[in-house]
Amino acid sequence: MNDRVLAQTLDRANSDVVLIVDDVPDNLSVLHDALDESGFTVLVATHGEAALQRAAQALPDIVLLDAMMPGMDGFEVAKRLKADARTAHIPIIFMTGLTETEYLVAALDSGGVDYVTKPIKPKEVLARIGVHLQSAREKRQARNALDAFGYATITVRVSDGKLMWQTPLARELLQQYYGTSAPQTPEGVLTWLRRNLADAERQIEPPRLVCESAASPARRLTFRLHQQTGDDDWLIIMREESDDTVIQAMSLSFKLTAREAEVLYWVVKGKINRDIGDILGTSPMTVKKHLERVFAKLGVETRTAAAGMAMSRIRQLHPQFEA
Repeated sequence: MNDRVLAQTLDRANSDVVLIVDDVPDNLSVLHDALDESGFTVLVATHGEAALQRAAQALPDIVLLDAMMPGMDGFEVAKRLKADARTAHIPIIFMTGLTETEYLVAALDSGGVDYVTKPIKPKEVLARIGVHLQSAREKRQARNALDAFGYATITVRVSDGKLMWQTPLARELLQQYYGTSAPQTPEGVLTWLRRNLADAERQIEPPRLVCESAASPARRLTFRLHQQTGDDDWLIIMREESDDTVIQAMSLSFKLTAREAEVLYWVVKGKINRDIGDILGTSPMTVKKHLERVFAKLGVETRTAAAGMAMSRIRQLHPQFEA
């Protein structure tokens, strides 16, 4: 079954999808029945390779993973799921009969968020699933909300520098500005993240990273550390800025014409009338007339006051803007 066909068979609007991975049929049966009765859509895999294939096809909401299986064990399956940008965000709960500390640590180190011990108790499994699905759902909603407002987001794992998750807009912007794709994090972004990690952990907002477009100096991609989403993962917000978007925002905010907004923009940038005329292809006298209308609309009398008011509004709408 290919990705599209499988996706069409999953009713994600009405149920969460759980992938159970276990080589023991009795374990699969008990869990399948309990989850199915609780309203989950249940997928199963009986060995590691099948688990990886099914996870990549279905992108389940959570994975229940047997630690000890013949061939590829659960630890290796988890590592591969976390190394793949498509599946790295999926919570993994290990199922293990091994209670020695070293095995439980290995389960968490390989990417698990939790574990349950065998023999499996369905009520316990359902409770753990509920906790981790709620957490994953809240993170997904926050990322989607940011994306909807024009902010692209990525999640980077600090220890190995891998890009673990990205929105469609983030994928497009990273390709445009850096020519990279997941799981590769652009070197400049990773260096900036690691350099500012100590401040971020102390809840001191670190400086933003700005990358200018090679194709157009008027376009910039900015990065801001948003929050820690795991022991080693950080959510980074990206936004593309350009002179055009700032000018448009000023026009809407102050009810200026497009040309008046352009004049005000270059005043904010510290340009005199003669320079603004050269940039816009008009005379200094025409610039002066536009500026007089800008003063009237803003209710100010000087360039300094107009620039200060404009800068304050721009910073509200575009925090990354630099005059």
